[in-house]
Amino acid sequence: MSKNPGLHGPARLCIAAAATALVAGCAVGPAYEKPEVPQMATEFRSPQAVSTASSMADLSWWQVFDDKQLQALVNQALANNLDLKVAVARIDQARALVGVAGSQRKPQIGYTADGGAAESVLPLSVGVDSVQYAGASGGLNFFWELDLWGRVKNTKTSAQASLLAQEDVRRGVLLSLVGDVASGYFRLLALDRELAIAEESAGVYGRNVDLFTQRFDAGRDTRLPLERAQANLAGAEDRIADLKRAIGQQENLINVLLGNFPGPVARGRALTEQTRPETAVGLSSDLMQRRPDIRAAEQLMVKANAEVGIAAASYFPRIGLSAFFGARTVDIEGVVNDSFNVWNVAGTIAGPLFTGGRVSQSKANREAYWDETVAQYRKTILVAFQETSDVLIARQALDDRRAALERQVQALQRSVDLANQRYEGGRSSYFEVLDAEQQLFPAQYALTQVQRDQLLVIVNLYKALGGGWKLEPEGWVSPN
Repeated sequence: MSKNPGLHGPARLCIAAAATALVAGCAVGPAYEKPEVPQMATEFRSPQAVSTASSMADLSWWQVFDDKQLQALVNQALANNLDLKVAVARIDQARALVGVAGSQRKPQIGYTADGGAAESVLPLSVGVDSVQYAGASGGLNFFWELDLWGRVKNTKTSAQASLLAQEDVRRGVLLSLVGDVASGYFRLLALDRELAIAEESAGVYGRNVDLFTQRFDAGRDTRLPLERAQANLAGAEDRIADLKRAIGQQENLINVLLGNFPGPVARGRALTEQTRPETAVGLSSDLMQRRPDIRAAEQLMVKANAEVGIAAASYFPRIGLSAFFGARTVDIEGVVNDSFNVWNVAGTIAGPLFTGGRVSQSKANREAYWDETVAQYRKTILVAFQETSDVLIARQALDDRRAALERQVQALQRSVDLANQRYEGGRSSYFEVLDAEQQLFPAQYALTQVQRDQLLVIVNLYKALGGGWKLEPEGWVSPN
């Protein structure tokens, strides 16, 4: 005899079927596994790349860029930049969608109410009459979907992955914003330095014009050196005008990053006074955890995998429980005036039989999207290694170029001094002086650009390594 006579054969069969469905439901849709990256690089390509445990990416940005005025500009950008505000708003949107997706796992309770009155004509044996009646009803309804196949679970997983991806996008925006402000600032300092060189050259060429004008007027020289000096002066004045234009536009660009309207930008230390920190790159394997774009790309794979599960669940029926409880009142000409309760409890099941291929094609679409995200993830890793290696190669080349240009500028400065001495001693014409000066100023410009590029290498390397990855979003503002 059964120990539980209340459970007969059909009931046991239903329970067994439900238990089987619950177990089977766990298997609908693929489990997420991070794809392998074929032939993963174990080190960065660079003439002097040495893998170390420490990395400049572990530093906060204000430890990398120690110019106080630059730090103030970055802090202002972090407070007011509109691209950052867009990223924060998108995170709020994604977080709300996680709540929307999660709500589907909970019972849904609603209400309904209605009321009305009417008058109807009734035919009688002696004529017609009318009857008036009124009624009202109200109730609560309940529905709960049993997520046997993981559709709701995967929907929430997809929404959570989108949220995490948006948070990584925000971290990428933070890192890019710091880098863009620093790059813009260093470019501005380089333009200031180039303007100073141009003004110095204009002063020298102006004095040359005065000198050759006096010599020509006194009949001591031909007009040729005077024309050459005037041409050099005009060229310097042209460069001054162009550099002033570039400086104004660069200031406007920085102000947009700061969330300001166009205006001047305060400077701190000059270009030649900027310091360069140590540029340890760390382990190449750590790049996967530090780069926000790689982390965001992985979350998109999680999202795509969950959407494959959602599509797979569409093959199976949606099962739910529904209930209704309410009351209704009726009044007919005051003769009948009564109220009564209404209720029902039911189970629902609905699934596809023939959809013309819609369900299978939807699943194929999501599987193709998964393949897309995997390819994009692998490409993001390749680009990250390329960017890091490019910066490291540039760093070494710029070090070599700076050393060579510094020697060239020093030698050309000595040649200008010697040419002046020879001219003043009457041992040469002033053409030697002009020739030496015409070589010196371009070399100074070239040295300035290399000094600028060396600072930009620091910015780009910090970005390429995923700098500031240990900072929380609220911790990006400099404490100073």
